[in-house]
Amino acid sequence: MALVERGVGVTLYEAGPAAGGRCRSYFDRELGCRIDNGNHLVLSGNAAVLAHLRQIDAVATLVGPSRPRFPFIELPGGARWVLAPSDGRIPWWIFARSRRVPGTRARDYLRLLALRRAGAEASVAAVLDDGGPLYRRLLEPLAIAALNTAPADGLARLLARVVQETLMRGGAACRPMVPRVGLSETFVDPALDWLSRHGARVFTGRRIGALVVERDHVTGFADAGGTHAVAGDEAVVLAVPPNVAADLLPGLTVPDAFCPILNIHFRADAAPGFIGVIGGTAQWVFAKPGVASVTISAAGDLVDLSAEAIAARVWPDVRAALDLADPMPGFRVVKERRATFAATAAQERRRPGPRTAVGNLALAGDWTATGLPATIEGAIRSGRAAATLLTDAS
Repeated sequence: MALVERGVGVTLYEAGPAAGGRCRSYFDRELGCRIDNGNHLVLSGNAAVLAHLRQIDAVATLVGPSRPRFPFIELPGGARWVLAPSDGRIPWWIFARSRRVPGTRARDYLRLLALRRAGAEASVAAVLDDGGPLYRRLLEPLAIAALNTAPADGLARLLARVVQETLMRGGAACRPMVPRVGLSETFVDPALDWLSRHGARVFTGRRIGALVVERDHVTGFADAGGTHAVAGDEAVVLAVPPNVAADLLPGLTVPDAFCPILNIHFRADAAPGFIGVIGGTAQWVFAKPGVASVTISAAGDLVDLSAEAIAARVWPDVRAALDLADPMPGFRVVKERRATFAATAAQERRRPGPRTAVGNLALAGDWTATGLPATIEGAIRSGRAAATLLTDAS
């Protein structure tokens, strides 16, 4: 879209049968309803995401509380609380017991400042884990959700960037929002419509199998339909998974370790919203009309279990969080074994920037060196960085 804005003619080749990648919706025949392949929480501090949605006229497809509110339940026991940051940059909310994490004191939150001083390779646990309730009830689940990596390995400076752009900017940057209907209705369909209206061409089911590179310049590419020429004044943005990028560009260093995410969808009715789960198997529960969905990040200890075993472990948490009744309803377990790169120091060193050794080719993707973990925010920023690189060079 950034290229289209600059007056560049754009043709998009999508490998899959539909656009969206890991951020899409589809009709599940077994459940008899439409579900998202995963759950994504947008915060009002996600500047690139919101700018993108404004551009495609899709901001109104997001819903959420008018003020920053994050409900939690702790298991076992069922204790509930709501984290409620105040709007301004000065965190007055930490002085109100009813708005902060139970068992914490106002001075405990100063520990967040340690993220700013974290060493280049320090882990989240090394910087933040003091064994106290703030870490266990907020910082640890926040790190796992943001990094999709266990805090013992997750890179503190990546979490620092997320916190700096959201919580450190006050509650006005922390208002949570989710798609009213689905991920496709918010992120994919409006984008495709915008591209169509602005003259871009989109082809699906067109996986790029090879690039033709001559004299440090892409002169063509091959897909199932044959070989296509790339003119001398044309450029290519390669927005593919890191392993595919490495296959297409021999010698390119990319992340090579990944962490899984599980999403479990139950056919159940509950009041719309979301809730964080502390001490359970589930981590975040999202309720939409007819569907209760669970997201479990850094799910390496669960991903190899059967779908039935995973659902049986998770359902008691969902039942408690949403106050539902037995028996367990129909479910769908979605396993993303390579959901994101492992957000570790070693993998961070392997993240390339948008520039490549090929003059008219740039990289994009949440796995490139955005300064953020693998998020929608990072993915959008990477695309704009690639567009800027190519247009500034022309």
